[in-house]
Amino acid sequence: MEGSTIVNHKVKIAIFASGGGSNAEKIIGYFRNHTTIEVSLIVTNKVDAGVLKIAALNNINALIITKRSFSQTNEIIDILKSLQIDMVVLAGFLWLVPIHFVEAFPNKILNIHPSLLPKYGGKGMYGHHVHEAVKANQDKESGMTIHLVNEKFDDGNIIFQEKCAIDAKMDASEIAAEVLKLEHTYYPQIIEEFIKNKIAK
Repeated sequence: MEGSTIVNHKVKIAIFASGGGSNAEKIIGYFRNHTTIEVSLIVTNKVDAGVLKIAALNNINALIITKRSFSQTNEIIDILKSLQIDMVVLAGFLWLVPIHFVEAFPNKILNIHPSLLPKYGGKGMYGHHVHEAVKANQDKESGMTIHLVNEKFDDGNIIFQEKCAIDAKMDASEIAAEVLKLEHTYYPQIIEEFIKNKIAK
């Protein structure tokens, strides 16, 4: 046979998460039978993270990383490259992504944040800290933001935002629940659109 045949592999996603992994679970479910996109790896910085159970239940390989291996070496980058990972998705991952990692996956790292950035972003602003701040300031709305990742917390270009109204009677946990509904609904969809527009050939 003359010439060669190019076979495009599925776009492979690595999900980084530090906690229970509810967003990871939704993303895995969304792409389970997808023809061109798959979740290939779960990465966490905690040995007892709930997301590891989700990985096991879905027969997805998992990797536990250390601060040094992630921030001070190319070890994790090399592993992801060896697995042909095309895109990194942060889903409740609490470590700052170092510049050398950002540069290894240029414009291919997405994060989700439980506020309408630039409000309530930055170091220390995650999870309940965000929702408590929203409540304390008596905001009339909150929401979530999906953005590209750079070397600063919650600072990359915004890809998508969605709002939800806040009732004055709602406490921080109720605000969190409303925002999480938005995250679960939109994050998988926006990942798919982003891949089709920016990554898939």
